[in-house]
Amino acid sequence: MILEKTVALRHELHRHPELSLQEKETKQRLMDFLKRETSLTICDQGRWFYAVYPGKETAGNGTVGNGVMGKGNAAESGRAENGTVKRRIAFRADFDALPIPEEPVLPYASENPGVSHRCGHDGHASALCGLALLLERYGCDNEVYLIFQHAEEIGAGAAECAGLLKKIKMDRIYAFHNWSGFPEGSIVIREGVMHCASRGITFFLQGKNAHASRPEDGRNPSQALAELVLFHEKELLHRDYRGKVLSTIVHVRSGAKNFGIAAGDGEISMTIRSFYEEDCDKMETILKEKAEELAGKYGLTLTVTESDVFPETVNDREAAEDVVRAAESLGFPVIWMEEPVRSSEDFGYFQKECPGALFFTGNGENYPAIHTTEYDFNDRILSAAIRMFGRLCSIKETEDD
Repeated sequence: MILEKTVALRHELHRHPELSLQEKETKQRLMDFLKRETSLTICDQGRWFYAVYPGKETAGNGTVGNGVMGKGNAAESGRAENGTVKRRIAFRADFDALPIPEEPVLPYASENPGVSHRCGHDGHASALCGLALLLERYGCDNEVYLIFQHAEEIGAGAAECAGLLKKIKMDRIYAFHNWSGFPEGSIVIREGVMHCASRGITFFLQGKNAHASRPEDGRNPSQALAELVLFHEKELLHRDYRGKVLSTIVHVRSGAKNFGIAAGDGEISMTIRSFYEEDCDKMETILKEKAEELAGKYGLTLTVTESDVFPETVNDREAAEDVVRAAESLGFPVIWMEEPVRSSEDFGYFQKECPGALFFTGNGENYPAIHTTEYDFNDRILSAAIRMFGRLCSIKETEDD
């Protein structure tokens, strides 16, 4: 039973979560499952891997099949030896976890203290394995790539995996995310920007320590940090931007809690996000210019670092329409989003190389939100995700058995 196997796999992954760039066992579990359950070709890429289904061998007539994808371009698609044009379609799933503790209340609770699958990546990876089982059982005419990606939570994995799309030209790439606040099993989609671009920026200011009784002997960064906070709160978001922008201070420090020493260094970290990467670039430039001005004013040395850089996730119009047609053909309710969600997704790195779409599968309107201690992937939506993947690569039979 395909659904039973994928649910069992999901629970196994949930028991053994690993943080970004540490997913060695998770990757091996997924590869072992595919080797045991399918005949797909598995390509190990070190921190990540992909599996390939070559497509059925059918009588060649030089045409593309009548799947959801619509008309194909022979020059841009794979061609079987017998002359049949194939589509190259990729699907992506992430498999890293989060540094969030989990209480041992689930029968498959995390066995890794302080780490848990509170974003649902265990469900994403299991759903992609479910697609592999569908391909093994029913086959399809298209050439299908299943990309299992590491380090999505820190924005590092997709940038590395997207190189595959440069080497092998894909016609489409798809992914899904589970999302709370929408009816269970609904398919939620948006044309254009789906997830905001974002990045973390840290401004480190180095001055000079002094005895707390003689602060004039040192260079304390506290005033510069205070002015940068005020600038961030009062001015940064009121410039001319292409779309909506947001910036959140996540950490501020000056010196240490030692009452005999005046602070000699400090830092401030913030997350900036926007509908478009160009606005993140603009905000970062504005902040850097202000920080450089303040460093000069107070005799400080400035160092700036970036972390967790995510591009915007931009759904191609035709790919989004493919998702809608697939959902409607399966009888799933479709919800069009009016605006992008504020959170970020590194799937946008793939979309820079290939037209694609990321869609949500609704967890339920009152289901706990992701990244919270109450959240666990909703097994009841696993079938919908698998069947959507199957229909998007034109598998003729996708009933959950």
